[in-house]
Amino acid sequence: MNLLQRYKPSVSKKNLLFIAGMAWTTAGGILSGRGLNYLCQHGQYFGWRLAGGLVFGALFYVMLFAKISRKHIKRIRGLNIPYPCAFSFFNIRGYLMMAIMISGGIMLRRFDLINKAWLYNFYVTMGVPLLISAARFFYFWATNKEIA
Repeated sequence: MNLLQRYKPSVSKKNLLFIAGMAWTTAGGILSGRGLNYLCQHGQYFGWRLAGGLVFGALFYVMLFAKISRKHIKRIRGLNIPYPCAFSFFNIRGYLMMAIMISGGIMLRRFDLINKAWLYNFYVTMGVPLLISAARFFYFWATNKEIA
């Protein structure tokens, strides 16, 4: 057994779904928390902004994130090793997309490239589908059901 295999943090495929749920919860929580914090402090049209973020976030989930989360759940379930690496809840493309999105968010915030109220409303909008997707990972972790 080589050194890399020996010290690889392995988990069951079922628990990899839990780790994925935690990762998506963390991302969604950070975005939603930052967005809500800013919108609460700058309360002009808070109710409308929150409602818009929730509605557009739910639509974003239905139109895009449902497919993405289903694909990740199927990929995890279909891994050909019983105890994959704990970091394999994303594939390379998923990690690359995450890095681009985090970098983009930081740059938009740091360099004031977009009005802060719109940016933080977008954070709420993006946090919603991430949190719904996280719930989906937890559901399939807890029930052990197959995904269609």
